[in-house]
Amino acid sequence: MADARTKIAELDPVWSRILQEAEDAVQAEPLLGGLVHSSILHHATLERALAYRVSLKLASGEMSEQILREIADEGYNTDPALGAAARADIVAVYERDPACHRLLQPLLYFKGFQAVQAYRLGHWLWEQGRHDLAYFIQMRVSEVYGVDIHPAARIGRGIMIDHAHSIVVGETAVVGDNVSMLHSVTLGGTGKEDHDRHPKIGDGVLIGAGAKVLGNIEIGACTRIAAGSVVLENVPPKKTVAGVPARIVGEAGCSQPATSMDQLFLSKT
Repeated sequence: MADARTKIAELDPVWSRILQEAEDAVQAEPLLGGLVHSSILHHATLERALAYRVSLKLASGEMSEQILREIADEGYNTDPALGAAARADIVAVYERDPACHRLLQPLLYFKGFQAVQAYRLGHWLWEQGRHDLAYFIQMRVSEVYGVDIHPAARIGRGIMIDHAHSIVVGETAVVGDNVSMLHSVTLGGTGKEDHDRHPKIGDGVLIGAGAKVLGNIEIGACTRIAAGSVVLENVPPKKTVAGVPARIVGEAGCSQPATSMDQLFLSKT
């Protein structure tokens, strides 16, 4: 057993740490034994655990857990990028969310992380041309987690969505790598225009709670968008924008705002 655990740690340090944290959690709180075993310790890989967790949460009278599990297993088996993105996301949550103290927390409890992984499966289905199944996943993610991400949207790795309530991401939106956003963020359109109509968010952007980014505009890398802002125009890289409508109020304040999660800025008076 020790040799097997050492091999897992060498090949997949994220999953190895989750397994150890799961065993510690059962020792500390035996009443959670059933949950932790069925969700984590019963599975050989993070991909299998994710397939179980997502299918369990999204199952309904309209589609069973077994069918959803088969879809998820197919996705993870077919596209290794899904598992790689999940690992980047779970590490991002651990590193950026001060309420996250263990890697197992997002997998078991955080709806932002779980919703993004379900979206990733929906996006995989969309790319396979299985649009109706992708729409079904979108619907269930919205109903279960309060997160509405169109399966055609393109989202990078290392994504952290804190609290995650009332997140909306439109069909033609693009989100880069290592982006952080808080609850009630909308990446939407400005009307009934068709085709490419949603924002393009650069790498390392921090989007504050309640911010609305609307239209086919570009938000430069490592920019900060203040809470409650309404962004309607392109934003250069490494700036801070705030207000309704949003205006540039200063520099980003650091090289990686999405990682530092620093949402304070000094106003110019």
